[in-house]
Amino acid sequence: MKPISELDFYAQLATQSGLLLLVFTAPGCRSCRLMKGLLREYELIRNDLQVWEADAVENGGLVSEYEVFHLPALFLFRDGHYWRPIETEARAPALHRAVEDALALPPLEPP
Repeated sequence: MKPISELDFYAQLATQSGLLLLVFTAPGCRSCRLMKGLLREYELIRNDLQVWEADAVENGGLVSEYEVFHLPALFLFRDGHYWRPIETEARAPALHRAVEDALALPPLEPP
């Protein structure tokens, strides 16, 4: 899991290929810790996917741009392009199903 900030997010995103999950978290957020553990495992078993983490407290610009209302918040990108938000419970089968279901849909316009 790679930490990312709003200062370099778009520059790094432009160079990406494959799938990317951006997760917004905050210190002290128990649900965030659970999701981060799940995402670390998911990233290890899925070779075509990277996970980037943005601290919602330190990256208010990205939080506003992506209209983050709850934490953790997940957003899927494909080949450097926004795909859609991912809403799922913190369980491996549910996460995998949510990502696969999202990939079967056309991309959305970025927020």
